[in-house]
Amino acid sequence: MTKKILGVLCAGLLLAAGSVSAETRVAKSAPVYDALLAKSLGADDNGMRSYVLVLLKTGPKKTADKAERARIFEGHFANMNRLAEDKKLAVAGPLDGKEDRRGIFILATGDIDEAKSWVATDPVIISGEMVAEYHKFFSSAALMMVNDVHGKIEKPKAPASTK
Repeated sequence: MTKKILGVLCAGLLLAAGSVSAETRVAKSAPVYDALLAKSLGADDNGMRSYVLVLLKTGPKKTADKAERARIFEGHFANMNRLAEDKKLAVAGPLDGKEDRRGIFILATGDIDEAKSWVATDPVIISGEMVAEYHKFFSSAALMMVNDVHGKIEKPKAPASTK
């Protein structure tokens, strides 16, 4: 009988402790719908929008000259920065190279022809270093905020030393 009473008492204490700790947690408030933000991001009523997903794959021409290759990739990064500043590029990044897949772009358009016109300006495409494969993609309109947020979390680069 004593074991039963101790068991019930212990169970009661555990439940009481759990409810006390639950009361001390700060409750997260539910997100508040922001119609202006949704409109500025091109969101539909579900917070979604159309994009074009671009897979960048190894192209038919590998540039052997190191200086030329460096110039092509410098232009590639400049092109991505320009598209991002123009709010045309939501997300970009490298892939692991498996099956010749080198990188992705998520472009802020639902129109593949428009996406092709934006990608056609990239030096890696112009040179044949890479080719692009296009897919319609539907995702959160919040992807349009990635570049702004990234700028706030990227550490500033130290100035190059001048020796």
